[in-house]
Amino acid sequence: MNKGKILLVGFGPGAPEHMSQRALDAIAEADVVIGYSTYIKLVQDLLDGKEVIRKGMTEELDRSIEAYEHARLGKTVALVSSGDIGVYGMAGPTYEVLFQAGWTPDSELSVEVIPGATALNACAALVGAPLTHDFCSISLSDLLTPWPTIARRLEAAARADFVVGLYNPKSGRRTGQIVEAQRILLLHRRPETPVAIVKSGYRRRQSIQMTTLAHMADCEIGMLCTVLIGNSSTFVREGLMVTPRGYANKYDTLTGDTKNGEQAGRSLSMGLNGWHACVRRHIGEHPEANLRDVAAHFDAPLGEIVAAVAKAGEEDDAGTMLARPIADDQLEDVLVTARNWGRLRAVVRSHGAIAEILLEAQNLTRKDSWLNLTNKHCHLHVDTGRIASAWFFSQGDKQRGMYLLDAHGEAICSLLLVKAGGQFDQNALECFQQAIEQFGQTPSFTEDDISEQEKNDE
Repeated sequence: MNKGKILLVGFGPGAPEHMSQRALDAIAEADVVIGYSTYIKLVQDLLDGKEVIRKGMTEELDRSIEAYEHARLGKTVALVSSGDIGVYGMAGPTYEVLFQAGWTPDSELSVEVIPGATALNACAALVGAPLTHDFCSISLSDLLTPWPTIARRLEAAARADFVVGLYNPKSGRRTGQIVEAQRILLLHRRPETPVAIVKSGYRRRQSIQMTTLAHMADCEIGMLCTVLIGNSSTFVREGLMVTPRGYANKYDTLTGDTKNGEQAGRSLSMGLNGWHACVRRHIGEHPEANLRDVAAHFDAPLGEIVAAVAKAGEEDDAGTMLARPIADDQLEDVLVTARNWGRLRAVVRSHGAIAEILLEAQNLTRKDSWLNLTNKHCHLHVDTGRIASAWFFSQGDKQRGMYLLDAHGEAICSLLLVKAGGQFDQNALECFQQAIEQFGQTPSFTEDDISEQEKNDE
């Protein structure tokens, strides 16, 4: 008996001229072709003499199971899908069915995924070049994905300034999701942000609507539409939607010459190192600002700010601020040492709540994964399992202590030395300084840092 084969074929928008040669060959090779009825119609001219199995909209698993059963009989099966079969397509469900049946890549039944142009790519090509920079796609269908998950993804993409492609934006029954998506995006995007709505791209009933985010939900939108929402740089000119790649940040657009302060082949002056330098410059120009003021100014987590402070050098300082990272395997030793820091102000933050306690450092104790902060009036407990990084921090004679941060760079707890009569206790200050010298790590440097240092040395 012949060895069975499953060909997972993404054939792009539908017209043969947009199919890859491998997709055409795979369909020609197949004994059986399985697909959603609409997809079958798009490739009908290629199916003469083949067994064709049509399935409905909600019968995805049935398609996968049918493909597996026919392949087990030694047939070559093409499971077809428009766009790319691995993007909101049948590749994932088919692998799930196969794995559940005990299939492995070493099995006699072979599986091949054949990529195709996605709806996102096709629709973008019709309206210009909206995906030239970072982008993401989000399906608004809540048939299989809980709405809170979709909402979080919309919020994250909007806040991060991604170009956003919306799949499954609206159907006869699901009419509120596109309105809610618009509301979430408008929290972080200008109302005039360009939007393109493409229906049936490269197909017979193709239509394109150019609009703005403020008016997006008022447009005619259905399940055959893909919605492309620009980022803060996207513009529309001569009817074309374009997202700049960013070359204008470094090069003169007309001459191609590198702009002053930039280097070809190097990170932007506002790349990672330039961003850190910008933070330090702001701190130096605003000596009255504290750590949280700076984080709020840049709308950045605390971890980003202390990382920038830690990279300060003699010619590029951060005013009176100093930060040093603490190695993960030395945090326990530092917490033991902290018991010599005299009187402390501990601030604990959790889910928007803030608790503050004054305690004697010697009352810092550990029990299992908990750091216990106690005085005669109350107890606070900090879960050290949430600590992703720890930092020594000082700001002249204003603040000395340690920050414990979570994986998002936000403070879980800070332990700060307390002044008495406007002065830090000298013994506590010396113990704190000794801890920095013993446990404070030297910040690591990137290749750009090293190259810059070599240039300076020359």
